[in-house]
Amino acid sequence: MTLVDPDLLFPADPASRAVTRDLYAGVKDLPIVSPHGHTDPRWYAENNHFPDPAQLLIVPDHYIFRMLFSQGIRLEDLGVPTLDGSPVETDGRKIWRLFAENYYLFRGTPTRLWLDYTLENLFGMTSPLTPGNADAYYDAIAAQLMTDAFRPRALFERFSIEVISTTDGALDELSWHAMIRDSGWKGRVIPAYRPDSVIDPDFEGFLENLERLGSISGCDTGHWRGYLDAHRNRRAYFKSFGATATDHGLASAQTANLSAGEAETLFGKVRAGKADERERALFRAQMLTEMARMSADDGLVMQIHPGSWRNHSPAIFQKFGRDKGFDIPTQTDYVRALKPMLDAVGTDPGVSIILFTLDETSYARELAPLAGVYPALKLGPAWWFHDSPEGMRRFREMTTETAGFYNTAGFNDDTRAFPSIPARHDVARRVDCAFLGRLVAEGRLRDNEAHELAYDLIYGLAKRAYKL
Repeated sequence: MTLVDPDLLFPADPASRAVTRDLYAGVKDLPIVSPHGHTDPRWYAENNHFPDPAQLLIVPDHYIFRMLFSQGIRLEDLGVPTLDGSPVETDGRKIWRLFAENYYLFRGTPTRLWLDYTLENLFGMTSPLTPGNADAYYDAIAAQLMTDAFRPRALFERFSIEVISTTDGALDELSWHAMIRDSGWKGRVIPAYRPDSVIDPDFEGFLENLERLGSISGCDTGHWRGYLDAHRNRRAYFKSFGATATDHGLASAQTANLSAGEAETLFGKVRAGKADERERALFRAQMLTEMARMSADDGLVMQIHPGSWRNHSPAIFQKFGRDKGFDIPTQTDYVRALKPMLDAVGTDPGVSIILFTLDETSYARELAPLAGVYPALKLGPAWWFHDSPEGMRRFREMTTETAGFYNTAGFNDDTRAFPSIPARHDVARRVDCAFLGRLVAEGRLRDNEAHELAYDLIYGLAKRAYKL
């Protein structure tokens, strides 16, 4: 018995399936390029054993615990830590048993595909996980995690990761990245500059964050020009550790293009804590354009991840903090929202801005036409809630006819769950090969073109888009 069908996600019709098998065979073992994600650089720096199966696979993965919570299972019972240190379950075996009892909830979801792939290909488990074999699973996985072959660096090499980017706040001193660099290990782990905490006036502790930004950069963040210089300083610092990209996770894609005087006046109100809601939104919009201008100067690729209502449940946010499964997609405008920024840098082929969306209705109507004409724009892959076989297919179907393949940025896994990285990339490789296989079977692509495209979609485009 196996958990993963060899023809998983391949087309049902024989002609397309045969081509897909051939395409997949040629790319399935390519190195993994992971240009955007949320794994902890501390793992690679310290290279310690992962604690237990629950702490590795369940506790850090909001794809898992949000589904369980939706069925009435408390986050405390899944070991998710609280901000105030109030008690949560710490017995990994109990958490694992609870997970196994409810594994059926993931039927038909991408999480199930990723988990089955991980359980079989990483840990050698070939029987479906059930409450009856939960303890046997736990013991087998726990024993393997205590071996050197399952330390983070060994897994990094086993997964054939060529490069992985973490996502790091603007105030991060990058001490774990320094430890990795100084260790002599050859694995390439690079940071990405995420300045949300110092460009979003609604971010908790924003004014204190500005003070900290000034302190660590040596720039006067009490004034507009000094504030911009502080960002330039931090971006250069991140680049010194190999960063090639910035990342921006604001609620809206709105941009602005104020004059220097208008921007300085607005910053003064924000800095004084006197900006109203409209002015705070305008400041975020202006800062996206300022970040784009800085990218034109320093070459960092700009990623924009808009359209999520973060921390939709205030009760969960107050008790558990950010990234606990309560970020919900919203309708997102791009054509009007991005115009001020595109007026500033959109026709500059030296600028690289990668757009993501949680609003699939914008693919064909807005994003593909924009990326299909502006040299500065590329489309990021199906993201977050749409990082699924159906979501990936919809992305290709709705963007290829207008933007083509080469105005997209390949695949990134966007995960905190380290063991799921090869699983996520395998799903993406299968879906892209299936899409290309269908085009070959329909006479829309030549076989040699499909092989070239498969290589680029899976490996080449991400390296080029992220300057890796």
